[in-house]
Amino acid sequence: MKIVYFLLVTICFYSSVNAQVINIPDAKFKAKLLAANETNTIAKDVGGSFFKIDVNNNGEIEVSEALQVSQLNVTNASITSLVGITNFINLNIFYCSENSLSSINLSGLVNLYFLDCSNNTISTLDVSSLRSFQSLICSNNNLSGLDLRGLANFQELDCKYNVLSSLNVSGLTKLKYIDCSSNQLTSLNVTGLTNLISLHFNFNQVTTFDCSTLINLQSLGCNNNKIASLNVIDLVKLSSLFCEYNQISLVDVGNLINLEWLACSSNNISTLDVSNLKKLTNLYCNANPNLTTLFLKNGTKENILSFANNTALKYICADDNQLDEIQNQISNSSNPNCVVSSYCSFIPGGTFYDIHGSLRFDSDKNGCDPLDLSLSNIKFLITNGTTTGNLISDGTGNYSIPVEEGTYEITPIVEDSNYMTISPAKLTVTFPTQSSPFNQDFCITANGVHNDLEITILPLIPARPGFDAVYKLIYKNNGNSVLSGTVSLLFNDAVLDFVSAMPNVDSQAINNLIWNYSTLKPFERREIEITLNVNSPMETPAVNIGDRLSFNAIINPVTGDEKPVDNSFALRQSVVGSFDPNDKTCLEGDVLTPELIGEYVHYLIRFENTGTYPAQNIVVKDLIDLSKFDISTLVPTKASHEFVTNISNGNKVEFIFENINLPFDDATNDGYIAFKIKTLPTLATGDSFTNEANIYFDYNFPILTNKATSTFKTLGTPDFAFADYFNVYPNPVHDILNIGIKNTIPLKTMAIYDMLGQIIIAVPNAQNISKVDVSKLTIGNYFLKMNTDKGSSSFKFIKQ
Repeated sequence: MKIVYFLLVTICFYSSVNAQVINIPDAKFKAKLLAANETNTIAKDVGGSFFKIDVNNNGEIEVSEALQVSQLNVTNASITSLVGITNFINLNIFYCSENSLSSINLSGLVNLYFLDCSNNTISTLDVSSLRSFQSLICSNNNLSGLDLRGLANFQELDCKYNVLSSLNVSGLTKLKYIDCSSNQLTSLNVTGLTNLISLHFNFNQVTTFDCSTLINLQSLGCNNNKIASLNVIDLVKLSSLFCEYNQISLVDVGNLINLEWLACSSNNISTLDVSNLKKLTNLYCNANPNLTTLFLKNGTKENILSFANNTALKYICADDNQLDEIQNQISNSSNPNCVVSSYCSFIPGGTFYDIHGSLRFDSDKNGCDPLDLSLSNIKFLITNGTTTGNLISDGTGNYSIPVEEGTYEITPIVEDSNYMTISPAKLTVTFPTQSSPFNQDFCITANGVHNDLEITILPLIPARPGFDAVYKLIYKNNGNSVLSGTVSLLFNDAVLDFVSAMPNVDSQAINNLIWNYSTLKPFERREIEITLNVNSPMETPAVNIGDRLSFNAIINPVTGDEKPVDNSFALRQSVVGSFDPNDKTCLEGDVLTPELIGEYVHYLIRFENTGTYPAQNIVVKDLIDLSKFDISTLVPTKASHEFVTNISNGNKVEFIFENINLPFDDATNDGYIAFKIKTLPTLATGDSFTNEANIYFDYNFPILTNKATSTFKTLGTPDFAFADYFNVYPNPVHDILNIGIKNTIPLKTMAIYDMLGQIIIAVPNAQNISKVDVSKLTIGNYFLKMNTDKGSSSFKFIKQ
């Protein structure tokens, strides 16, 4: 009987515990619990299904019913107290946001791992006893204290919009997400939290911050603080960085190759370089009053690029496809004189691949080897099927062509393809299928025997009355056979005194300096530098500003040369008083004869570093007028320093002097580039052509040269075809010019003119003249003009 009684008591005891009603004084909280059922989202059972908590329908929540709840959502129910919640000891997830709670007691909820109590009025919160706790959202409260100690599994914290003056997250090594923005924090220690993926603490009062150990961080937001220094250099996984409205003077993002979004407006940044950020899509760097340089050349076109109100901005370097857009923004900004270019580097932005190799001339026809002559300034035609451009190699005999992904055809081009055979004739390469760098050497061999010499005069230092002028003779073997001969420079030594030459002259006569040369190899270029002193206005004969000086250079042998037109060169130089050190000159002068239509004209562009520091990089940009010139014929002839040439966009030519460090002292601060280009054969007498260039010194505003304008003019319109009536020989001529008459024509007078149209020899009664002695003429180009009853006509000849 006693045993039966004991069993009845025990059963009744456990029944009373299981049927114990939980005290829930807040009617709205209780009503929310009672409203839970399978059709709403208030509660989930331990199996993960939405269910009815009050399973016995007695209008109360009992302990046994509370133990079945794993997830509870009582959001936006005007609840002021959660008394009774501690009985839900199997609760994992709890949403109680948007109520009127001023405190929460969660003690004993050892299985709780997620809590959202945002948008209440809670002032303190202690979750340190919740050993399973992983995620807390407590934003928009009145929290002044938050105890997170000992939460070994804690991963996510959102406590923004509170009044926290301190936040201790030390030791919470599993933390992945923190947002504590809009509080009153003056410091934040996250050292060692290496699992952090996202960290935002915008709108606080933090002055110093160390995130150097956050190696897995992908998003960092620290806007509107008082941070003066931010070290993110090792955060290579970072994809977004927001650090606006601080006092940051330097932000080095060079290693952040995954960065897509950068906002650093309203700081003290002086320079910003995002050239390594190939994934960047959005950049905000407005209102940095100290920002002077902005490097954007990264191979990507950002969706948003905002750099307004940077009043000190002087230079922006960007990709070519962004220059127009950026220039438009600059033109409408408060600093329209900011320089915009792509010349901060000469490697394309973004991912690129390199094609390189060497070019050699196989003079002994046994295959190219390192002992064969390296070829400089060779042009390459580069096309990917839709875009075509040219690169002209430097003077080392090596070339390097950077390209983007795709299939490219690379074709080396020599000045006269009939003279040479190139192996291989072209290269086709596909990236990234082929590895980079891709090496391809080209071997050039002679095709037959072709003699072709060329000479040019470059006036390096202008002619000024009473001062020394410096000239350079450039002569080159454009053919494919080794040649020897002489180089001559003719000038008026009555007004010019020879000072020196390097190398020394081999012989000297009145008005004539002569050098011997031997074994000039194909493609080889040599030079002679000459110094002449110009007469002053006080000497006799006097030289004054505005006078013209005439020079003629000739290279022999002319006989047998396939293009004798470039064996001689006539320079017509104006005497100046002062001069712009950055200028452009057409060496043929401002008046050219119609015989030069369709032929080469030569330009010299001079530049000078007038700054106070060496100029590391210089770019001379020339936009060629395609209605006057054939850009495919452009050939650099000489430069003061090593350079490469890019030709793109149809008519843009860039002579790039990289890492030359041009000094700024007056003795060594000069440089130049010379090139030749053919005029179009469709031009006519009376047509003019103009050319100018922009010179970029590092990050400075470009200097625009003068406009060099030349016009084709004739000695007079011919009344008949010269060759129909006269036969003049030999041409070139040393001494006697023979004149034969093919058809009967009454000849009246004849005259010989120089290239400026000045009469040199006049023959008034020429009816019976068949020979003219030209031996005393200086070497150069001349015209023979015949005046007859049928009118006049002229003939060009070369005096050797």
